[in-house]
Amino acid sequence: MKRVLVISYSQTGQLAEVVQSVTAPLAADPAIDLVHEILRPCEPYPFPWPFLHFFNTFPETVYEQPKPIAPLQVDPDASFDLIILAYQVWFLSPAQPVMAFLQSEAATRLLKGRPVMTLIACRNMWLQAQGVMQQHLQRLGARLVDNAVLVDRAHPAATFISTPMWMLTGDRGPFLGGRVPAAGIPADVIANARRFGEAICQQLPDWDGQRPMLAGLGAVTVNERLIASETIARRSFLIWGKLLRRIGAPESRLRRFVLCFYILFLVTMILTVVPISAIIKRLLAPLTRDRIARQRAELAAPSGEGTERMEAVTDVR
Repeated sequence: MKRVLVISYSQTGQLAEVVQSVTAPLAADPAIDLVHEILRPCEPYPFPWPFLHFFNTFPETVYEQPKPIAPLQVDPDASFDLIILAYQVWFLSPAQPVMAFLQSEAATRLLKGRPVMTLIACRNMWLQAQGVMQQHLQRLGARLVDNAVLVDRAHPAATFISTPMWMLTGDRGPFLGGRVPAAGIPADVIANARRFGEAICQQLPDWDGQRPMLAGLGAVTVNERLIASETIARRSFLIWGKLLRRIGAPESRLRRFVLCFYILFLVTMILTVVPISAIIKRLLAPLTRDRIARQRAELAAPSGEGTERMEAVTDVR
């Protein structure tokens, strides 16, 4: 019997739906013992988020100072043939509950020498977060064997409206009379994620624990237009996060006051710098085609974009 551990934290419930879709074939397979560990923050995060609380979370998130989580229910010394680590992206970083797990003694014992598949559900920017995740998995001695990413299929400009509205109000939309599609990953995309679980069931009995099991399944789609935008935004989070942490603790009135200026700066940057960088990148595309191709291959590893690569990554639903 093969043993698979799924570790996850879902604030809105969307990631929980993705995990259920992926793991349904595993749960139905009598040859697989499926164990699910849901991370439990000691102080639950609110949903929907209060406006300032949402933004006030980013300094500690990007500087990897998460709030504590409750002890795991799974035995940290238990042995598993595959560990699926499902996480959300907060401010281009792994969500705080997942980061708290990665920093725990339990993670050291559970992940060392084990093959790990990461599973991401987010708006559309995940590259920087996965880079952070890879660093921690390497530090813990885990082997990243696969990565599957499900994103909102709407145009990035539309998700800039729909996702914050969902996070701050709990309403997924659609908005503006239907001109802005509903936020989140479409139901058919979530349902189709079942193919990942089916591939795992098929290959796990004879799997060597080294090679990807999701190759050729379109587990990852790298939107090259967002590579530069993520890099710029990440630097911004680090600079302002450092400043806000020096000003005071999250409950500090002065920090909240300065945070309001950062929110205005962030909105301005998204409306100006991000589109300009996208235009420059498009103009330089003929000169950087080979470099971008190498970047895409590196960012899509280990599963790769595959034969089912989504062609319209900027389509509006």
